Amino acid sequence: MSDDSDASDAFNTDDGPLPIGVKLGSTRTVLTYPNEDGDIETVRTLTCLATYEDALTGDERVLYGEDAAQQYPDRVQFMLRSGLPEDTDRTKLTQRFFEKLCETHDLPEESAVVYAIPTIDNERGLSNLNEVIENSAIGGELVRSFPESLCGAVPAMGDGLEAVDEIFVAANLGSTNLEACAYRHGEQLSPFVSGAATGNEVDRQIANAVEEETQGRVNIDLTTAREYKEEHADFDDFEAFTDVIQQPGGGSHEFTIERSVMESLDEYLDDVVDELANNFLSELANAHMKPYQIALSRPIVLTGGMTCIPGLLDEFEARMSDELDRDIDAVAAERPDLAPAEGAYRIASKLAGN
Repeated sequence: MSDDSDASDAFNTDDGPLPIGVKLGSTRTVLTYPNEDGDIETVRTLTCLATYEDALTGDERVLYGEDAAQQYPDRVQFMLRSGLPEDTDRTKLTQRFFEKLCETHDLPEESAVVYAIPTIDNERGLSNLNEVIENSAIGGELVRSFPESLCGAVPAMGDGLEAVDEIFVAANLGSTNLEACAYRHGEQLSPFVSGAATGNEVDRQIANAVEEETQGRVNIDLTTAREYKEEHADFDDFEAFTDVIQQPGGGSHEFTIERSVMESLDEYLDDVVDELANNFLSELANAHMKPYQIALSRPIVLTGGMTCIPGLLDEFEARMSDELDRDIDAVAAERPDLAPAEGAYRIASKLAGN
């Protein structure tokens, strides 16, 4: 749980709907809302579910999040691997997941919900996501969506809603896409999406690199690769680490990883800089020269789970500065992975107050 006393003091929820910020992500979902004590509650869980049969009654039971992934790894379903519920089946699975999540945390119907959406040209997927939120047990007073990169920029740029009044560039370094957009007082300018640099692709590269580094003796799945990335990646001070796998015929094999993680991350960041500098920013300059000039005189806001990697922000600044041949600053929230839900919560608080 995190405590944001400025936000809770600014919006009294006793006499109005409870503001709730939501980010339904491809890997993790985050909810942000005030608890009974007025502190800000943050819920973070894997976006997955598994079903099983009750041994006594025969009824179908639902597990979600880490419990589902750990207890039923053979049939757990990550329904938003592409970032959005693409079809009817995934929409229904996402609804079941979200219903269970809201029920577990006793979130009220009398609430104002703002949810962060990706910058992506997928009308059906966005419509399905809206259906999930609209048909849930929460949001009886208000349901609105805002771009994820704008929501994520809110806690990175101040204690309130300063981001909505600024001109700036935001880049979302997520699992399924690299997204970027310039904002002018909340208006989107030149939204950009690329699949050329993604967190999921880094996981695949790490898995392949581990096999190569161990000369074919070790094969890891993508979940393990993601864990290596989240637990060990560090642009400032990476240290080689040792792991152990069980052999199919019995016994164990110990191995050490020295290159696989950071070589994959190094290539990823080069791709991010190349996409932003040579595609997104050039498009922005051609379409909106003055906002482009203003935005680059201010820090670029980085959001998304990949931004959590230690040292990535400073390394991004250095590489982007070299690529553009000018000094570039960057900024991120203290917890970039939680920032979209926190920003959505602040917007919901404002709308609930109105």
